[in-house]
Amino acid sequence: MKKCIFAFIFVVIFLVGAMTCLADGIPSPDAKKLLDYMVLVNKENRLPEGWEDILVLETVPDFEGGHSHQVEREALSMFWLLRDDLLQNYGIQIELDSCYRSVEAQQDIWDRFTDEYGIDYVKKYVAVPGYSEHHTGLAIDICLVKDGVTIDENDDMIAEREIFAIIHSRLADYGFILRYPEGKEEVTGYGYEPWHFRYVGDVQTAHEIMDGGYTLEEYLDMLNP
Repeated sequence: MKKCIFAFIFVVIFLVGAMTCLADGIPSPDAKKLLDYMVLVNKENRLPEGWEDILVLETVPDFEGGHSHQVEREALSMFWLLRDDLLQNYGIQIELDSCYRSVEAQQDIWDRFTDEYGIDYVKKYVAVPGYSEHHTGLAIDICLVKDGVTIDENDDMIAEREIFAIIHSRLADYGFILRYPEGKEEVTGYGYEPWHFRYVGDVQTAHEIMDGGYTLEEYLDMLNP
């Protein structure tokens, strides 16, 4: 009898907790399972409707004390493992620089970069609001910390080819791919961004993409000819 009462109480508590999460607009712990980690968001494909309703984000402070960052929960866990690997085994320090962005935040970036760099630069490097991978929570832009100095300007990071060659060689082991490879501008629609990583949710898939030299677009086209 006591076991039956205990089971009944457990079910009630579970249902109340689930209803509370729904009432508060908070995704349940299983909500992330609904995410399509292979979702394609680019200049032709907008963020799917309802994506933010099932997205589970973790918030972490900036390493230099600036604004905080938000990343999808599983992607963030794997990023920390990647970061530790690079630091401990190669002496390379990477940190979060730009991660999840709302559509409003993307619009601010578009406007600011247009004023600073001009519209041609913006069209090459900045996504139209609503069409940015950063809306997914699965995209991570990193900065480098070299000899105690933070390197976060695009041109300065592109110049660090040897360091990024090592970083890129370790991405797939943690489920990440280099989203905008060099020489694939016509496919991705963006210039080379050695700092922009994308979590695809599966190590084997990440290796198939990276080892094959594919972009996400090319890989998905092969899966769905």
